[in-house]
Amino acid sequence: MSGFELDQRLARDSDLIVSLGLCQLRIMNDSRWPWLMLVPERPGMSEIFDLEPLDQSQLSVEVNMVGAALKAVTQAEKINIGALGNIVRQLHIHLIARSAGDQNWPGPVWGFGRSEPYDDHQRQLFVRKILEALSS
Repeated sequence: MSGFELDQRLARDSDLIVSLGLCQLRIMNDSRWPWLMLVPERPGMSEIFDLEPLDQSQLSVEVNMVGAALKAVTQAEKINIGALGNIVRQLHIHLIARSAGDQNWPGPVWGFGRSEPYDDHQRQLFVRKILEALSS
């Protein structure tokens, strides 16, 4: 859609996997947790309710689809889904696979420790599994 630009901080901290119907599906570059992000490709959005009703519906479909794929790939106990935006105002939704025993379980992932970037092979393997789960 015309006018959409990805916030520089989101671009710095994540990599594009694929563009879905509404959102960019991105992987956060922190291997401590299987962590995906959806960014609606609509300019000027900071809240879910800012989206047009049809886009809100499409966002719900995409969150559910990606959340189910993430859970299938990781076998996580819980998929945390959140649209906080306290620092980066551009509307984006985090989907994070969590399980007992992961770093900082059951606490939040934000502000905990230092990011551990994926190595190329590890990232490619995870992305491939997510894409396979989305296509099945």
